[in-house]
Amino acid sequence: MSLFGSSHFGLPRLKPLSSKRSHIVSVLDIGSTKVVCMIGRLTPREESEILPGRTHDIEIIGIGHQRSRGIKTGVIADLDALEGVIRLAVDAAERMAGLTVESLIVNLTAGRLGSDIYTATIDLGGQEVELNDLKKVLAAACQQSLRQDRAVLHSLATGFSLDGERGIRDPLAMYGDVLGVDMHVVTAERAALKNLELSINRAHLSVEGIVATPYASGLAALVDDEVELGCCAIDMGGGATTISVFAEGKLVHTDAVGLGGLHVTTDLARGLSTRIEDAERLKVVHASAFSNSSDERELISIPPIGEDERDQPTQVPRALVSRIVGARIEETMELIRDRIQRSGFSPIVGKRVVLTGGASQLTGLAEVARRILARNVRIGRPMGVSGLPTAAKGPAFSTAVGLMIYPQVADMETHASQSGLLMSLGGNNSRIARMGQWLKESF
Repeated sequence: MSLFGSSHFGLPRLKPLSSKRSHIVSVLDIGSTKVVCMIGRLTPREESEILPGRTHDIEIIGIGHQRSRGIKTGVIADLDALEGVIRLAVDAAERMAGLTVESLIVNLTAGRLGSDIYTATIDLGGQEVELNDLKKVLAAACQQSLRQDRAVLHSLATGFSLDGERGIRDPLAMYGDVLGVDMHVVTAERAALKNLELSINRAHLSVEGIVATPYASGLAALVDDEVELGCCAIDMGGGATTISVFAEGKLVHTDAVGLGGLHVTTDLARGLSTRIEDAERLKVVHASAFSNSSDERELISIPPIGEDERDQPTQVPRALVSRIVGARIEETMELIRDRIQRSGFSPIVGKRVVLTGGASQLTGLAEVARRILARNVRIGRPMGVSGLPTAAKGPAFSTAVGLMIYPQVADMETHASQSGLLMSLGGNNSRIARMGQWLKESF
């Protein structure tokens, strides 16, 4: 039976992690350049000043990755090809971990991700805020987000208000006349979700949960101060670049632009009349997001596009390669700058931007981003995970690690269900979290 039927409530939701025992979690990062499967052991941890938002220590016990096939700019283009790659990646991770994977947490980049804020209010009549009042206002906000053609991926209460006073995190037991809530809801087209599920089912696997790519990469690459103060995480993948804005410990906005590292490679292949494989090597070894005076004198050999042995490699200045790359990078950064400005969250982002994803490793990218975005920029790598091989510790694996972190924060979300409301707010030990657990058991 399909997880994504005609019901509004079809998406799988993760169960809260137990604080008393270990869990084995399997994740699958499907991207335009690579498909990564990770298997991890999540062990309960004591409260710590280092990454205090984490409830479990993560040890990677199995990993497999393959060059992606069947994906174009984040969209599934060939089910057969993608199925084969998924099988190979999962098989490699299973062999390393010594166990069999049956279900996975997967990411979603396609489906025209939507990011909206819904506001709902209820009348308290001057009375104390009770559990039932919170349930009512959250249900009202959730109901607003339901649409026939789109499915809700994430639904997070970003803040409550009492009598117009905003920024209240825990209104329980407070008095007022009107209780309000702002709910950030991330949605995706149902057709994209069905295709994603189909590709995984064909490999004889099931979907345990679905996470928006920008949310996953932000979870892995940002430190707690950035998440609390307000920060923008920019995940530069092969086929698309995603944007996520975090503030006060919550995801408050997501967006995406259809440009990534593969577009830079294609520009080089066309501009220098060489093969895609050779253009990719040129990008990694010689390219920079900006050129300097010495680049004009340094010559680079460009392999010919044909296979005729009489064709000789051409020599071009390194500056030409950098100009081709720089033009695309500047276009991408200008689009990102405009999207952040248009979102209305620019003041929340402030001066803090973190670049992650495989394409963020391009030489000189951070400097160009600082100039165009007019913000402090750092390169973000996945943090707080042990057992990763050296090759998987870079920005290219942030999304996969973020999927592994997600089960620890999934209980912050509030979702409508056929039987009422599935909800849990705040950290695992907060009063509202305990209230959320009570509501789950009672309704």
